[in-house]
Amino acid sequence: MYKLLIIDDEPLVQAGIRSMLSWEELGISVCGIAANGQAGWELMELEQPDIIITDVKMPIMSGLELLKKTRDNYPQKDYPAFIILTSYEEFQMAKEALTYHAADYLVKIELTPELLKASVLRAIEHMDKTSVLSIQKNELSSADLQMLREKFFIRLLHNLYDSAEQFTLLMQDLDIPFSYAAYQCCYFEMRNPSVDAMDIQRQIVLYTNSYQLLQKLAEKYLAEQQMSAYFVTLDRKHGSIILLYDTAPNDGNDARIASYLQQICTSLVSYYQTSMKIGIGTVVNEPLSISDSYQNARAAFASITTPAGIACSCDIAPDSCMIFNLSVIKDDLSRAFSEYDEALLQTVLNQVIALFEEHPTHYVQALDAACNLLFLSISLMPNGEELLSALFADYPDGYRSIYRQNTTEQVICWLRQFGDRLCQSFVAHKKEHRHHIVDNVKKYIEMHVTQKLNLNDVAAIYGISPNYLSSLFKKYNSCGYSEYITERKIAEAKRMMQEGNVKIYEVADALGFESAFYFSKVFKKVEGITPTEYLNRLE
Repeated sequence: MYKLLIIDDEPLVQAGIRSMLSWEELGISVCGIAANGQAGWELMELEQPDIIITDVKMPIMSGLELLKKTRDNYPQKDYPAFIILTSYEEFQMAKEALTYHAADYLVKIELTPELLKASVLRAIEHMDKTSVLSIQKNELSSADLQMLREKFFIRLLHNLYDSAEQFTLLMQDLDIPFSYAAYQCCYFEMRNPSVDAMDIQRQIVLYTNSYQLLQKLAEKYLAEQQMSAYFVTLDRKHGSIILLYDTAPNDGNDARIASYLQQICTSLVSYYQTSMKIGIGTVVNEPLSISDSYQNARAAFASITTPAGIACSCDIAPDSCMIFNLSVIKDDLSRAFSEYDEALLQTVLNQVIALFEEHPTHYVQALDAACNLLFLSISLMPNGEELLSALFADYPDGYRSIYRQNTTEQVICWLRQFGDRLCQSFVAHKKEHRHHIVDNVKKYIEMHVTQKLNLNDVAAIYGISPNYLSSLFKKYNSCGYSEYITERKIAEAKRMMQEGNVKIYEVADALGFESAFYFSKVFKKVEGITPTEYLNRLE
């Protein structure tokens, strides 16, 4: 049964709406009545209604303000369904409400049981269609969404974003909040003495269980401290924890974090005989400075000379343990992975190899560079771990053979093998990868068809250049990017008009067109007739 919330500051209107229809016969129960938007919001939080009938103009908080607040706080743009009650003189407010995806607006003086019933049934029908469509889209894109989230964090840790605007766009689109007072990275490695005697599947189970226990214990501690964290898996044995502070930490924070991490390490040894090495980075105030904290955490980690232990970056000398910062080659590296450009990848790897050939004594930096290139490969490519395992299948310990390289010369040799095999994979999978990008962008367009789908913004979400996305669409689709956007918007416009009782300017507003005139012009160009003519034919 659907839940209905009625909000109006006039008691007679409240009573009239409640008694106007036999709500139970429609499968609807009235879950509450409120006299203003603020009281309505409080009831919404408590009752979670499906449909809200609200006056547009009320004291304390208007119906329009309530609608805006709901759309800002609820992820689904059409849920709950809002039916706006208005007077003639409030028509402009009602029109504005439609831009926030109100289901309908009704003029109070003309309200009849028939009009109210028809409006409510349309709202229910639209909600049901939207719900099914949303479920289908989420099922189609869940794996891709997870991959996008993983790439988001890997780019953040390695400072691979082109600009603050690109980071913000991805953050908002993936719904990953970064509005905290401070941030701090930890970098860790898990080790277990039994893994050499295990097959790959048992190793995966062991490290997965160890990682889950680590995350569970860390979340419990953070909740007690009124903190939270993002957990980033780099490969089977390595990962990062991004600590999120609501208030800036005070003196002694690193010691407290280290103390609790030590308790987690003790539990992991007790449960799974898994030991840990952990580096704790510096506290930073901006999300885009998290990469600095990550670099510091890795430097602290590299300073640990025992199989297990914890080190804070504040306790090591600034230059005592230099690590390799990938940000110096970030632009070419990011483009090579996002576009499967084997020539560019080989050029970047040759630059890294040449650097360490000139400095053969910098073993720690060489190993750090190789490991981070490995992490990027695993994280930035679809099924990265399986792919790298296959590429190094002839090595007894697969791609993890990098950890057995004990000299700079050995690391360089491994990097050459890594580069050659990865470039061959790029060539073999390039066409499949390009199709995958186009398919994912199409799914994204379907899910956001009511928004303005700027080429630069969508390209940024997938970590590729606008020119590259445009060229892919022309090559692997029947039309270009802009033409495809237009086609999908017009198809959605036709669906909206087929549902009935919708005005042309409402469709134009809902689909992000500049004006009803421009929408009509585009519609006629695609369909050969105007929207008005299309509506007349439907009748």
